[in-house]
Amino acid sequence: MNEQANNNDFDLRQWFNQWLSTDALVKNIPFLLLLTALGVLYIANAHYHLQLERKIDKQEKVLRKLRWEYMTTKSDVMFKSKQSQVAKAVEPYGLKPLTEPPKIIENQK
Repeated sequence: MNEQANNNDFDLRQWFNQWLSTDALVKNIPFLLLLTALGVLYIANAHYHLQLERKIDKQEKVLRKLRWEYMTTKSDVMFKSKQSQVAKAVEPYGLKPLTEPPKIIENQK
């Protein structure tokens, strides 16, 4: 029974020696080249992804800065366009806000 069990057992050392033999390596060159190419593509893709992520982070910082400038400018414009602020701004030119409603002028034909 022992001899039969030994014959049916998988021998890892024998399999490894067969796999590393010259004939097996030559036969598997296309597969090894494929694995190498896939490894290179994987590494290149990872580098591209990191580079793209850095660019996105940089653009997000620029966007936050521009949004901050937009909000500041918008609030300044809204403050300066209030009626009281406009009246103060044009007062040196002699312009004053109306105290009575405007009059309608009709053209007679």
